[in-house]
Amino acid sequence: MSRVTEPLVLQPLAALSDQELADAYAPPDGPWLRVNFVSTVDGSATGTDGLSSSINTTADNRVFGAIRARAHCLIVGAGTLRDEEYDVPAVPLVVVSRSADLPPTVADAASGRLLMATVASAAGLAETRARLGEDHVLVLGEEEIDFVALKTALAERGWTEQLCEGGPSLFADLLAAGVVDELCWTVVPRLVGGDGPRIAAGADVDVALRPALLLEQDGTLLGRWLVE
Repeated sequence: MSRVTEPLVLQPLAALSDQELADAYAPPDGPWLRVNFVSTVDGSATGTDGLSSSINTTADNRVFGAIRARAHCLIVGAGTLRDEEYDVPAVPLVVVSRSADLPPTVADAASGRLLMATVASAAGLAETRARLGEDHVLVLGEEEIDFVALKTALAERGWTEQLCEGGPSLFADLLAAGVVDELCWTVVPRLVGGDGPRIAAGADVDVALRPALLLEQDGTLLGRWLVE
């Protein structure tokens, strides 16, 4: 039997209060991993400077803030943290790195604010354990990170609403592992050409999505896509 769904209606972002926006992004109960990305109309996840921040819009920043405010933890690849020069966020940060290398902009985070997800063979494992403490280093495999185990380990800490902000190779790996529940995707009204990265790159995946929400402001489209 085919599933009957209501037609998706484009909604004006500006018409939503902050509480209504937070409610619009509320996930179901239980562990829920959402991934948030922005891209141009021609599919680049960065501007010509190689950074996603250069293609952000006011609308994207508002939704970005609302999603972060909901999250129990933030999952980001070490390369993205270095490239985008992340500061330590308000929510606990989970750094994903097969080398266990801490990016310099977050290395001095207060105790308990930073976790490392890595593997037993990581070159920097001993140093990172000494810096963060044994309880804040998750060893989730020998050579490759077990992302099913990562999602479970974070949920066991009470972090059931999990947000990943990339990068593209981490997103593809999460999709390949079958742990992504939702993509929050902003499309900004720009074309940049060049060879900028897609929002998912690396692992071969073929994942069906179902649109659940579509907002618009000043030409920026912001959607929730649920993994089928």
